[in-house]
Amino acid sequence: MAAPKILVVDDQPINVQLLRRKLEKEGLQVNTAFNGVDALASVEKDRPDLILLDVMMPEMDGLEVCQRLQAREHTKNIPIIFITAKTSKEGKIEGLGAGAVDYITKPIDLDETYARVQTQLRVVSINRQMAELQHRLAESRRAAALGAVTQGIAHNLNNLLGVVIGYLDLIKAFHDKPELVRRNVQHVDEAVQRIVVIIKQLSTLLVRARPPLVKTSLQKMIENGINRFQADYKISQPIAIDNPLGDLLVDTNLEIFEDVLAKILINAWESYGDKADVERAILVSTRRSERSSETTPFVEIMVEDNGHGINEDIRDHMFEPFISTKCTVGVGMGLTVARHALRNIGGEVSLTDRPGGGVIATLHHPVNKRPLPKEEDSE
Repeated sequence: MAAPKILVVDDQPINVQLLRRKLEKEGLQVNTAFNGVDALASVEKDRPDLILLDVMMPEMDGLEVCQRLQAREHTKNIPIIFITAKTSKEGKIEGLGAGAVDYITKPIDLDETYARVQTQLRVVSINRQMAELQHRLAESRRAAALGAVTQGIAHNLNNLLGVVIGYLDLIKAFHDKPELVRRNVQHVDEAVQRIVVIIKQLSTLLVRARPPLVKTSLQKMIENGINRFQADYKISQPIAIDNPLGDLLVDTNLEIFEDVLAKILINAWESYGDKADVERAILVSTRRSERSSETTPFVEIMVEDNGHGINEDIRDHMFEPFISTKCTVGVGMGLTVARHALRNIGGEVSLTDRPGGGVIATLHHPVNKRPLPKEEDSE
């Protein structure tokens, strides 16, 4: 990946030289200009990722340069950090009002300048990720008529984009408080990662061709799925396994099955609520499926919890996208994706009440693509 490009604009050559040396030492590409006219020409020739712009320059000052860049559609989103000798509150407000995202006062502190540049480059990177995700979502909508799924995704993305914009506004408002900037950038990162998860889940729903299957032992499938759950959700608690079928060979797509089991397990885990002191007992067990026939043998993998059970308000809609009892923005597709993915390899997911409380989630998985020999089927 190419290093970010910075345009340094200052009519004082010594300032340009110092900034260029510092930024290039940190691995950034640097272009320079010594007046406003050259700065505009440089932007047109080689568009930078960020501009360090001196305010006080002859003929065309930094404020006018900023205003001209803001007026052009293809340059208005380039972040500008003003370099100014003005220390008054009015001077700083004037610069921010012109469209700058931050300011640095002279004499220049090189380390502080680099820190501010890094913060703004991180925001640029996040904005580009968001634009790419929106582009991918638009392509996905055109690729399939997903109805309620795309509507739900759009709603959640809009909510998450609102969260991102809110924190970006806070970054601008508290630009001179590094600790608040770092905290708000972290919140933006978290929201973007949830957007990434939604897009990944949408991609899963769009898969139509049956994926390749390989023979894998049932025990390995379960253990790998539990490991995936623990790694993805950073949960260390062991999960109990009762697998009387042992190393029965099953034709499966291990990546898909691991993801499905991980989603079912996190659903069971979260059914216990937010109390940290609750013992979240979860059991994974197996048995031959009652839906098996001589030509289509199935196995069932049950995930049992003793949590709050199935909410009556969503009982009839559990597998619809974005149906969730949680209040967090960007959740509610786990069961939808799990059912779709398992159906794609010939299986099914069902949820039932557990006697005594809780839920039993059952993964119905075909054993193989061909009929089992009678002697194997009778074991």
